[in-house]
Amino acid sequence: MMSALRGAIVMLLLLTGSYSHALDPETLRASLQGSDRDIADRMRDAARKPVEVLAFLGLQEGMTVLDVYAAGGYYTFILSRAVGSEGTVYAQNSPRALRFDEDRTDMTQGDALAGKIETGNLSNVIRIDRPINDNQLPDSSVDFILVSQILHDYYNGSPARAHGLLTELYRLLKPGGIVGIIDHTGVEGNDNQRLHRMLKAQAIEAVTRAGFTVEAESDLLANSNDNPRRSIFDPMLNRGTDQFLLRLRKPGAE
Repeated sequence: MMSALRGAIVMLLLLTGSYSHALDPETLRASLQGSDRDIADRMRDAARKPVEVLAFLGLQEGMTVLDVYAAGGYYTFILSRAVGSEGTVYAQNSPRALRFDEDRTDMTQGDALAGKIETGNLSNVIRIDRPINDNQLPDSSVDFILVSQILHDYYNGSPARAHGLLTELYRLLKPGGIVGIIDHTGVEGNDNQRLHRMLKAQAIEAVTRAGFTVEAESDLLANSNDNPRRSIFDPMLNRGTDQFLLRLRKPGAE
């Protein structure tokens, strides 16, 4: 069964490996406003600025994308619409991720990601419901990887675990491919593990150690009203944390 799945993935990659169209931000923005998209996700767009983020990161139509820890599928839906029918989105979740609520999949109310895939007719999305180190994708098989609001959990638990994640992503990414890192900004001296935050400098050190080049940074998700002494889950923040945004590149020909 697993060998058959691996073979199907390889064939799909061969069929969808080329792309040439730049992202059209206005078309993408319009496609995210329909009733086929979860209204709670639409309400988060003002703070998360997904169209601007993906434009900054350099996502293109037709790309093969990996959404790491896709959770309930906020970005999975957007990535699916962005890459279009010629692209592919792998939505990865570990079994642990499927037990969370809010942005993530709440199994007590049904599978949120599955619901978004069905309602949005996201036929270019393939689920990987396994840990990232058991993803079964071939080397150099994806063009673009999004790591949104999850690197801090790997790094704060163990920098070595974060290194393992990043080296696996390096293996999966094509030479010249892009990784987008989004995370909650921490402050030196705070208990960032408890607060679910990290220093931007820690992220930069971790990704460069894994072999990536930090190509650009953006303040698109900066928020001066954030209180970095509060947990990201504190209701008083109303999800309005200060976040850093990095565009990484795997060295090699594009």
